[in-house]
Amino acid sequence: MHRAPMVAVLASVLAASGCAGKMPPDLKSAGVRPAFSYAVTDNPTPYSQCLEALAHLDVKATRLPVFSVGEISDKTGQIDPDNNSHALSQGVSEMVISALQKTRKVHQVERLDLRIPLAEVKLAEQKKLSRSEADYGKLPASDFIIVGALTELNYNIVSGGAQVFVNGIGGGGRTVIINVALDLRVIDARTFQIRYVSSLQKQIFGYEVEANVFNFFGNTLVELDAGAIRNEPLQLGVRSVAEMAVNQIMTDFLGLPAGKDCSLVKNDHMASYLKKQSKTDVKAEAYPKPKPASQPKA
Repeated sequence: MHRAPMVAVLASVLAASGCAGKMPPDLKSAGVRPAFSYAVTDNPTPYSQCLEALAHLDVKATRLPVFSVGEISDKTGQIDPDNNSHALSQGVSEMVISALQKTRKVHQVERLDLRIPLAEVKLAEQKKLSRSEADYGKLPASDFIIVGALTELNYNIVSGGAQVFVNGIGGGGRTVIINVALDLRVIDARTFQIRYVSSLQKQIFGYEVEANVFNFFGNTLVELDAGAIRNEPLQLGVRSVAEMAVNQIMTDFLGLPAGKDCSLVKNDHMASYLKKQSKTDVKAEAYPKPKPASQPKA
């Protein structure tokens, strides 16, 4: 009954999208102008300013410590099935290297990928470089090594929402909170003692608002969806935890003064649980267990 208007609408949509059966342009064409939106920027987190503040400290030191960063792997085991990839970044080691560089209070040596440095030395030994083997001399050693892992990715710590539909028209909204955790350790390169450990987590918030309108044209169901989703980027949360861990290493371990706004936010969620549990145990002990019934004598 209403087929003709619907066909006209679909045809106009296809024409506007450029899918109306156009042939590819000739090979001499310069092609279409690529879309370009936002400019390239730096990649800070709220904790970057804490690391940059350390760079401006007037600290007298005869020698800056030498750090190397090893593998900081993803041990959560979480996979993103929608994108057929890992759910969390596989580049946490590089995040920690970048965070250390922002402090300007350490030297770094490469230990994460030694393929190119070792190839350079090997080529020098074979006299295939303009630099001789003797020019390398003694390579700088590490004072401290940082290794660790992403250890937690917990979904739906808190989730909630509501939806209301009346005669096919309605809407709703929901919120979700997840968290990521990172465990780093600092190893003394001379003795292999673990000198410092950082274990941090960050919760990540997201919300979605949705409005749906359904209507029937003859035997055809037409659905209009409108809404908004705003999620804190998951990988930004990972980088934030990495930068806060480096800030801890620089202040708690190396002893640099921490900024007034850069202290770790602590919670007592688990401590309060233990307090509640201890009160429960006290109440249970207040009621004596019934004695077993005495057996009749034979």
